[in-house]
Amino acid sequence: DKSSRSKFYFIFEFCDHDLAGILRNPNVKFSLGHIKSIMQQLLDGLYFIHKNHIIHRDIKSANILITRNGVLKLADFGLAKVITPPKPNHQNRYTCRVVTLWYRPPELLLGERDYGPAIDMWGVGCIFAEMWIRSPIMQGTTEQHQLELISHLCGSIEPSVWPGVNKLPLYTKLKLPQNERRKVHDRMKPYIQEPLALDLIDKLLTLDPKQRIDADNAVSSDFFYSEPPLADLKPLLSKYPSMFELKEVSRNAYNPQMQQQQQQQRMKQPRPNVPNLPSEPIY
Repeated sequence: DKSSRSKFYFIFEFCDHDLAGILRNPNVKFSLGHIKSIMQQLLDGLYFIHKNHIIHRDIKSANILITRNGVLKLADFGLAKVITPPKPNHQNRYTCRVVTLWYRPPELLLGERDYGPAIDMWGVGCIFAEMWIRSPIMQGTTEQHQLELISHLCGSIEPSVWPGVNKLPLYTKLKLPQNERRKVHDRMKPYIQEPLALDLIDKLLTLDPKQRIDADNAVSSDFFYSEPPLADLKPLLSKYPSMFELKEVSRNAYNPQMQQQQQQQRMKQPRPNVPNLPSEPIY
């Protein structure tokens, strides 16, 4: 009898914000110390789950919750996976249809099914740059388009920079841009003037997952030990009501006047001449 079955509930702490919602609010101005605090907490969290053989598989700004006291929490483990060492002469075969497209690493876009924590680190690199640019840095509409944007920023995807990439299932089935040089530093400089931050983003957005920096080494980067020091997020975030991505989108969707005003404001704002790096979110 279904009516007699007992019920149980999970009760979680309420987090006032998610990072995507915060970045949509132009009134929230992060200092370099604030960015260091957020990124260090994110990397600490990933280091913990990776050490325990768990990969998140959907790292994006909307899945990073932050309390009004400035404590960051990883959310939405619906796609998370416990990874196991492959058996002798047998590769792991996980699905490659994970990670939201704009944060999906090139190995998954090319059909790799034997992957590990490096897929989460690519998403960290995207979020790190997003902290300055205030919107996702590569907003592809299809897997093919996303690979093109990645190539324009990170250079051509080829065996000379990524040994063995030509063996991935989709490498010969997709048209990949050729003769593209790596431009992470050049394209990010108009937004990010901190050299150590640029260096870390560059290492996080490494095409070859075997060479991509891991959470342990990333959190030990000189970026976090240089001036200015980490800043307390509480004085900044406690001033604002809840900021969530879906809340901001819904608010705009049902308020045509606000949409029109925001569009007019965006058209008036000068944009730096940096192709393919948007200055506002794509809805």
